[in-house]
Amino acid sequence: MADMLGYIGLSAIILCWVPQTIETLKAGRCGINKWFLILSLVGNVSLSLYALQRNDVIFFALNSLASVGSLVNGYYKFFPRHTP
Repeated sequence: MADMLGYIGLSAIILCWVPQTIETLKAGRCGINKWFLILSLVGNVSLSLYALQRNDVIFFALNSLASVGSLVNGYYKFFPRHTP
């Protein structure tokens, strides 16, 4: 039961990033606050490493995937695509 709750939480949090990341990719820029993205990335990477050390697959997957969302959105925040 605990693993099922973990997978539900993982899915919900990752699904939160999907619409934002798709919007960012389409627009070529990100409207999220830069400090939110930086802190989110630092927190997610740190928690990914922590989960890896503890052999916690769900927590590692969650934070690794959230790191990808932070990286993609952060890239377009700092390097927006310029449209003609």
